[in-house]
Amino acid sequence: MKKIFLLDTTLRDGAQGAGISFSLQDKLKIAKALDGFGIAYIEGGWPGSNPKDELFFKEAKKMLLKNSKLVGFGSTRRKDSKAQNDKNLLAIVNSGVKTACIFGKSWRLHVSSALRTSPEENIRMISDSISFLRSKGIEVIYDAEHFFDGFKNDKEYAVATLAAAQKAGAVNLTLCETNGGMLPFEVQEIVRYVKREFGDFPLGIHAHNDSGCAVGNSLAAVKEGCSLVQGTINGFGERCGNANLCSIIPALQLRMGYSCVSEKNLVKLTELSRYVYEIANVVPNDKDSYVGLNAFAHKAGIHVSAVSRESRTYEHIRPSQIGNERRILISELSGKGNISSKSDLLYVDVEKNPESVSKIISAVKKMEQEGYQYEDADGSFSLLTNKALGKYKPFFELETLKLSVEKKSNGNIITESSIKLKVKGVQEHTVAEGDGPVNALDNALRKALQKFYPEIKDISLADFKVRAINTGAGTAAKVRVFIESKDHSSSWGTVGVSENIIEASWQALVDAIEYKLMKEQKNRKIK
Repeated sequence: MKKIFLLDTTLRDGAQGAGISFSLQDKLKIAKALDGFGIAYIEGGWPGSNPKDELFFKEAKKMLLKNSKLVGFGSTRRKDSKAQNDKNLLAIVNSGVKTACIFGKSWRLHVSSALRTSPEENIRMISDSISFLRSKGIEVIYDAEHFFDGFKNDKEYAVATLAAAQKAGAVNLTLCETNGGMLPFEVQEIVRYVKREFGDFPLGIHAHNDSGCAVGNSLAAVKEGCSLVQGTINGFGERCGNANLCSIIPALQLRMGYSCVSEKNLVKLTELSRYVYEIANVVPNDKDSYVGLNAFAHKAGIHVSAVSRESRTYEHIRPSQIGNERRILISELSGKGNISSKSDLLYVDVEKNPESVSKIISAVKKMEQEGYQYEDADGSFSLLTNKALGKYKPFFELETLKLSVEKKSNGNIITESSIKLKVKGVQEHTVAEGDGPVNALDNALRKALQKFYPEIKDISLADFKVRAINTGAGTAAKVRVFIESKDHSSSWGTVGVSENIIEASWQALVDAIEYKLMKEQKNRKIK
């Protein structure tokens, strides 16, 4: 099985993405995670370009990486100067790295417009810079910037820049698709040409995603002989991002038969993706291939029925291979398979009571027509099934609910909720304040119920989302409130829908508590 080496540039190129900002500690945490995952090269940044990167390389030396080589990034020397006097190259040397990745120009347009020098001087800049770093005992990966555009413009010159880098001692020639506009068939043709020119010499690919083809371009380049792939976790990067290693790694390893990381580490891929999202303070993209929350989510009844019999019908790999999991969604498109998959939420055996399935699906369709969604609202779905089958018994009844919001002259806002409930035949009246109307409602409801149901003390709010449904109605639009709750052992979602955000929130809050009580009741019966 051929080995493909990975160079992760999340800490450098990824950090250039809009909305991405890593602290020093963030960079160290990610570097440690990448090393644990088995990435061959970790590009830490540009030594000497800013105080944070300078500190990073200083601190990273203490990390004792087990699987990865730390890489310092930089450019070729300045024009009409000497490599041994170049501050950028000296910063790489002084950083203590044993591997450097430096970029040079391949496109005549950049040579004349950006560098404002001659084609001959550009080649000398490439050669001198690599030779200097090699003289200091540093292995050099050469990034041929804008190589594909340069090749289309003047392939002889573009190839000549690679030859200069090879002769100067580079250990790898990485072809950079810097503008991100190439398509896979173009990349394939050009890499094939370069491979013929350089034989067995190691080539790499560095692709950007401006045409949405960074992953495809990277895979095409590997197919034509590249043995090093550069990219970032979750595709972070400038403009539309870099090639997403979370898509490339499983594609190479599980679909194309190459080796990137150990099987033991491959199952940690989803965890790594979400860890980097968390550190970057970016909401994960549920539609990410392989590692996204919806990557193995099935909604249509026909799909669910098929995948329950044979996973390959609608899953190109097993989700467990990369640490993800299958999700069966409940909606108006559901069939018996969807309902059966939620057996842990049901209070009826659908196999023994097949007529119950049609009742549950009918109830779901009716509620979804009103704007409800149960894909991530298992708590509300469980309660709905009980109601549809005539098994629901409320744990309390609301008599009255009042909310008041008062703004003081000093700007302070006081929100108060008053609730009257009937619990087990007893009337309970409580008043509570909160940080906003929903929090006040939640506090008053808990205060009223805890003496009757002490187990609700375990519940905490994990997430709260509001979304307008029929936005054309303006401020009179219906809203859908989603609440995620958790206790010491599990989490569950609940949903409420109304033109009134308070009413929608109340529905979701009540469902959250009733689901917890119903679950506890079920557990006691089992015991």
